[in-house]
Amino acid sequence: MSGPVDRNAELLQAYAAGDSEAFDELVRRNQDRVFALLYRFLGPRSNIEDLAQDVFLRVLKAAPRYEPRAKFTTWLYRIVFNVAVNETQRGAKRRMPSLDAPDMPMAVDLRVDGPVADLEGDERKALLHEAIGRLPENQRAAILLAAIDGLSLIEVAEVIDSTEKAVKSLLHRARRALRAELEPLLGVEDASEPDPHE
Repeated sequence: MSGPVDRNAELLQAYAAGDSEAFDELVRRNQDRVFALLYRFLGPRSNIEDLAQDVFLRVLKAAPRYEPRAKFTTWLYRIVFNVAVNETQRGAKRRMPSLDAPDMPMAVDLRVDGPVADLEGDERKALLHEAIGRLPENQRAAILLAAIDGLSLIEVAEVIDSTEKAVKSLLHRARRALRAELEPLLGVEDASEPDPHE
């Protein structure tokens, strides 16, 4: 049984088999994605380029052990997430995640599975930016990966080393926290379903 070809996975396997140019192409194909994700997780900082290099160094070292069980991008996101967590734990001053990374939509669906909340405009974007930055680390990662990068619950769970059920809970708590903070400021009505457990 064969599925769709994952060119990134092919390139990494080609590099592991001795094709050094394959890794160069892999970096070219994914460097913007890595920069954007680091930028969103950590916010603007002077060492983003060093952190991106760290990501690709980890990819390079893991190449001989890589098995394409999941999508390459999910595997790559997990490496980026781990690098971002390590950077945060080094005690560097925490900065707010950015909503201005390349290809970043200007609207974020706070419900993930519902209508997009219209948060266009510099002031509204800044409020959302600050509110996401105040979320606990795993909630912040879950909302960025699911609502902005469009990963499925299973993919988010793999990236943050969790379960699909736990990710659902993280997203629920993150959306509630963001709505509670933003609704009074933006006049956004809460259109979400009531929590049956409340």
